[in-house]
Amino acid sequence: MAMSPSSAAEAAGPSTRERILAEALSLFAQSGYGGASMRELARRVGIRESSLYNHFPGKAAILEAIVSEHGPASSADRLEEPRYRQLARQPAAFCRQFALDLVGQWSDPREHQFQKVITAERNRVPGIRAKFADHFYAREQSLMTDYFRGFALAGLISTTDPREAARLFAAGLIYIRLEHYVMGAQPSPRPQVIEAIDRYLAFFLALIAAWDEDQSDKKQRKKGETRGKAAPD
Repeated sequence: MAMSPSSAAEAAGPSTRERILAEALSLFAQSGYGGASMRELARRVGIRESSLYNHFPGKAAILEAIVSEHGPASSADRLEEPRYRQLARQPAAFCRQFALDLVGQWSDPREHQFQKVITAERNRVPGIRAKFADHFYAREQSLMTDYFRGFALAGLISTTDPREAARLFAAGLIYIRLEHYVMGAQPSPRPQVIEAIDRYLAFFLALIAAWDEDQSDKKQRKKGETRGKAAPD
């Protein structure tokens, strides 16, 4: 039986859980975690207050879910996607893709709300600080280090410490974010941010002497072709 247009639209739309998290993020950013009520959240979502508890046991669980699914947690999730795994032998392409994805994340209004919430609440709600550290630092840093270790073992970058190379890469991006999205009166235009990203990537990739595997193959073939040619008369 064919699905009706209205049923298809409902199936394609966000789930109730997703709507709860989206409205909770907005409400927490506006009113603060302490000032937000489950009743107001239910009103915004368009469900009964009792129905909220079918999805989350309480307000703290909602905040924990937000921490787990937004910000650097989503950045860590991206690092496990096939499109990143395909770049495991392409350090330059990997770094650029990661930086561009961050620009998209930084430009998302939900990211601004999330940063406002997590800055205010990470020391107030039991368990949030530990989850914050786990999702914001440990997991993402571990995944990033794994990529840089793979680049180093394949001879695609030059570094004595892949972990510190990964941290240095992330630190430069954090500084760009502070400069263009946090410290100013308003975010910088995207072209200006991309220009800053490109300038930093050029410096960083030169610093670690990065080259991709396909470039290595081309250089090897070129050397072979040169050796096979007769010397000029």
